[in-house]
Amino acid sequence: MQRTVLRRVQNYQPKRRQSYNLQSHHLISTNLLSQSNNANTKVPKEIFESWLAVVSMLAKGGAEMDLTLHKASKILHSGIKPNDYSIVHLVRVSTDLGYGSYCQQLHCYILKCGFISNVFVSNALMRFYRRLDLLCEAGKVFVEIPQPSVISWNSLISCYVQSGQFRKALGLFVQLRRSELLGNEYSFTVALAACGQLGFLHLGKSIHSNILKFGLERGVVVGNCLIDTYGKCGAVDDAVLVFRSMMDKDIISWNSVLAACARNGNLERAFHFWHQMPIRDTISYNELISGIAHFGNIDDAIGILFNMPNSNSSSWTSIMTGYVNRNRAREALQFFSKIHSNDVEMDEFSFSIILSGIAGLSALTWGMLTHCCTIKCGLDASIVVGSALIDMYSKCGQAKNAESIFQSLPKKNLVTWNAMISGYAQNGDSMKVIQLFEQLKTERDSKPDWLTFLSLLAACSHNETPLQEVYQYFESMINDYGIKPSIEHCCSLIRLMGQGGEIRRAESMIYELGFGSCGVVWKALLGACEACKDLKVAMIAAAKVIKLEGYNDYVYVVMSNMFAHYQKWGEMSVMRKLMRDKRVIKEAGCSWIEMENISS
Repeated sequence: MQRTVLRRVQNYQPKRRQSYNLQSHHLISTNLLSQSNNANTKVPKEIFESWLAVVSMLAKGGAEMDLTLHKASKILHSGIKPNDYSIVHLVRVSTDLGYGSYCQQLHCYILKCGFISNVFVSNALMRFYRRLDLLCEAGKVFVEIPQPSVISWNSLISCYVQSGQFRKALGLFVQLRRSELLGNEYSFTVALAACGQLGFLHLGKSIHSNILKFGLERGVVVGNCLIDTYGKCGAVDDAVLVFRSMMDKDIISWNSVLAACARNGNLERAFHFWHQMPIRDTISYNELISGIAHFGNIDDAIGILFNMPNSNSSSWTSIMTGYVNRNRAREALQFFSKIHSNDVEMDEFSFSIILSGIAGLSALTWGMLTHCCTIKCGLDASIVVGSALIDMYSKCGQAKNAESIFQSLPKKNLVTWNAMISGYAQNGDSMKVIQLFEQLKTERDSKPDWLTFLSLLAACSHNETPLQEVYQYFESMINDYGIKPSIEHCCSLIRLMGQGGEIRRAESMIYELGFGSCGVVWKALLGACEACKDLKVAMIAAAKVIKLEGYNDYVYVVMSNMFAHYQKWGEMSVMRKLMRDKRVIKEAGCSWIEMENISS
């Protein structure tokens, strides 16, 4: 090992703890790597015994692990060749201590010496890469394992769930089910967590049937995960049924069923379980407060908040979220001021919620003040807060500020990328939307999703991008990224086709994509017809809107304008009379300015 490492070990004082640095380059260096060529070198007995003692200490864990790791490095320098057991503990302890450079060098040694085929060594490496959020590297390690164990599968599935890549997690779970291995309790609970996040009720029920098939339903953890999944999928009755069938229940079981009822607006049932709970903790209060703030009287939620024993930032954030989600952002700002004056410690999600409300109001002054608060709390570099700040500045028309934050963030996820791409689109900078989209395509752990393409299509509309390029983007979304077109995608493409004069092709596309029974799509086609003055298709679209949604104010206004354009005065008069009879009034446009920190 390096001389610096040896000196630190030699100078170690037992009475005084020192800070050791394993982050320096070439810690394993060529000495360790060359040991694979000196496997037959005889190691003195005392060194071998010291090695066994150090490995035993690594295995047991405890204090002074950094010093123990240094001792291991010193002995490795003497020429001993570690086995797979010791390698596992070297990787594990290095991971726990955050010595990333050392772990990567160990990975090189593992590859050179052929330890990568050992499932335990590979699992330790996957754990290390998961800690660093390097999912691609974890996936590469997994692929190299000749016969991955259930732990290997679970480790990678868990990686994807924790990083928010739920579809990938479920895809891997399906592969596990098709393999010769049988999943364990953890396999099913992680898959259930992914189903809950995506709202995949049918897949969740399928996993539930497998749990029953393998006799795993009696486990408290499995039962809790089932309740949570059913609750997040909106199946409250199923969640309650699982809860009632559980032989053993813990506080998590009670909180899960309470949350399932409260989050789905079933407040009467939530209060029923609330009064039956043997013990209540902070999470119990928070779930009830959140449910009432979203579906009940917010004042009642505030009353519970002020009377709960140990409130935390989540308790206060639930109230703010209720205000923001009910389009009462001004009251959310007042409540935010109250939080600030009461010295309540706020977390990244608290700031994210209030920034969302500020973005809706385009209240730039409030946004800048909140930004200052995030800097003071040391949360401005957080992905959650950073993404919310980008969104807020973009919606306040400050694209340069948003761009500055985007570039300064040390880590970015897909939400961050989408916030910036959407921000450019909202502010009419179509060229930067396309540039950032192309940059996102090259990212290793983030790929465009449906929202990315929606912003891209909006930018194409502002930029008057040639239709052929737009079609290429749309086909890439479907074929390259497996994204099924949504109603929003279809409407955006119809508007673009209207600008390009391809109205009849747009009409055909509606049927091809399966949106023939959707009134919103036909309304978009009607608007496109008005833009390119195609009366014939406009009459077809208007008839469809009336059939699917009944008589609509928008239809009267558009058709009246179309008839006037073509000087069909008789038809126009009929439309205007219908509008008077039905008291249709064209909605007036509006604008806003910021006064006293509030937009009005």
